[in-house]
Amino acid sequence: MTTASTPPTPSSPSSASAPGAAAASTIAPVAATPAFPSPLPNRFRADVLAHKRVIGCWCSLGSPITTEIVGMAGFDWLLLDGEHAPNDVLSFVPQLMALKDSASAPVVRPPWNDPVLMKRLLDIGFYNFLIPYVESAEQAHQAVLSTRYPPQGTRGVSMAQRSNRYGTVPDYFRQINDNICVLVQIESRPGVDAAEAICAVDGVDGVFIGPSDLAAAYGHLGNPNHPDVQAQIQRIFEAARKAGKAVGTLTPVEADARRYLDMGATFVAVGLDHNLLRGASQALRERFAA
Repeated sequence: MTTASTPPTPSSPSSASAPGAAAASTIAPVAATPAFPSPLPNRFRADVLAHKRVIGCWCSLGSPITTEIVGMAGFDWLLLDGEHAPNDVLSFVPQLMALKDSASAPVVRPPWNDPVLMKRLLDIGFYNFLIPYVESAEQAHQAVLSTRYPPQGTRGVSMAQRSNRYGTVPDYFRQINDNICVLVQIESRPGVDAAEAICAVDGVDGVFIGPSDLAAAYGHLGNPNHPDVQAQIQRIFEAARKAGKAVGTLTPVEADARRYLDMGATFVAVGLDHNLLRGASQALRERFAA
């Protein structure tokens, strides 16, 4: 993973103690050891904020076995998809368990910018979020609020849950607001038009470009490399650059991935688990075709 041994503390909204934080001291924490490492600080968020190049892969099969296998490949991050894949809170938990020994940081994409669902995803142990279909600064701000405990946000408090190792992570409530990564996806005409305002929202760590949805939005479904679509993608890059925010995307086409990296994208997913399985299966069968 492209991280320093001691990452910088990410800058974000103030991490003042949340309501109920004092009560957490009544739960005896377990000291972090190599056998029981602390999940904090969030190294993936530190890398995104530092604009380090981190290469990822999409996990859409909904299986802890396939997710575990992809987690052995050494990607910097893996996207566990809840928008276009048959995943839910219960199917995500075993996939997170499967990645506990992996160097790959789990990132979740919920099906919608829904604070109730995001609360549940936070509690089961996700620290990195890709929020789909963000079209305004207000929606981006709502996503940030949903991931922060009061007074910086609106996240509900559960004193012992999987995210804080059931109450054993030292100083969890004092640290966690500064250790949740929020990436927002721009994939529509209103989103492109509001890109500068979205990028300016405090707590938004990066913007993710959805080339396929943008192609559909601009009348070129199935052709994200059309000049009209690429012009809108360039607008998003410029808005992010102006705000000092990281840019990411997904493309399984190597030439496209390298082009976006050359344009300045830093968190880029370069493949999908089902594509890898399908491609390898077809290639093997074709080698033995009559």
